[in-house]
Amino acid sequence: MTPEQYLMIESRVAAEGKSSGTAFLLWFCLGLFSAHRFYLGRPGTAFLQILAWFCFFFPGLIWWIIDAFLISEMIKRDNERLRARLQSDISMLSAAREPARPAPEKPAIETA
Repeated sequence: MTPEQYLMIESRVAAEGKSSGTAFLLWFCLGLFSAHRFYLGRPGTAFLQILAWFCFFFPGLIWWIIDAFLISEMIKRDNERLRARLQSDISMLSAAREPARPAPEKPAIETA
């Protein structure tokens, strides 16, 4: 992969990746509704966290506090997945642009 392709990938990750500032703001302001988990693409655990809040207040509170330490790792994993997908896309595009190479010729078999 060329340096230009790496630069393009990193700029796309910066533009399309999840923001830690946004995630922490959602965690702090709308943590009761698990907005940070919805933002980070984890709707299943977001619904479970909402249930934990409304059915059992204390476990929901503990989970909310633990999420403060997990958000950075969630963002890192999400951005790594995005980076891997973009690298795969670029690799496929590069392979599609390469001209087809002719098959090597087989040597002629001499008969006596």
